[in-house]
Amino acid sequence: MPDVVLPVLNEAAALPWVLERMPEGYRPIVVDNGSDDRSGDIARALGALVVEEPRRGFGAACFAGLEASGAEVVCFMDCDASLLPGELPEVTGPVLAGDADLVLGSRRPEGRGAWPWHARGANAVLAWQLRRRTGVPLRDLGPMRAARRRDLLALGIEDRRFGWPLEMVLRAAAADWRIAERPVTYLPRTGRSKVTGTVRGTLRATGDMARVMG
Repeated sequence: MPDVVLPVLNEAAALPWVLERMPEGYRPIVVDNGSDDRSGDIARALGALVVEEPRRGFGAACFAGLEASGAEVVCFMDCDASLLPGELPEVTGPVLAGDADLVLGSRRPEGRGAWPWHARGANAVLAWQLRRRTGVPLRDLGPMRAARRRDLLALGIEDRRFGWPLEMVLRAAAADWRIAERPVTYLPRTGRSKVTGTVRGTLRATGDMARVMG
């Protein structure tokens, strides 16, 4: 069954909620990206495999988790309680069945504040640029996604910041991967986001993605 890579930076409040809802057979790999709130200790106590990645960066954490995985199929998702672990089988299903090479969860916000306007707008612009450039009909560059580990490593993704998710899709499209979307629930996160919770954070992430797009 798949491994689930969970990049973490100070998510002590959300970790129990996420890990307790992990589907049976899905192994969580928590990548601690320099937390100072005992996130790593909490994850270990709850039975997760914990990987320490001292180099800061969303992509650095994702890559460390990918390298640590031993599963044929690897999932990625945020660990802030904004995504439902129980929906992972919907995303991994087409990959496990051989019907798709990469599946992304297309977020459907539920609850006030689930997707701030600045983050949603930036995502829409990037998705539009991606569709125009690659022809892949994606509506969301969502953080819940799944693909085969060996194939992901072969893509040679270089970005180690917030451009990682976009570069994955760009390289997959260039390699003629079958890319699909599945709807997933998007809830208000636990705690304040380092990225989408502020306009500054959104601009930083968008800047990283624009650099990758260029």
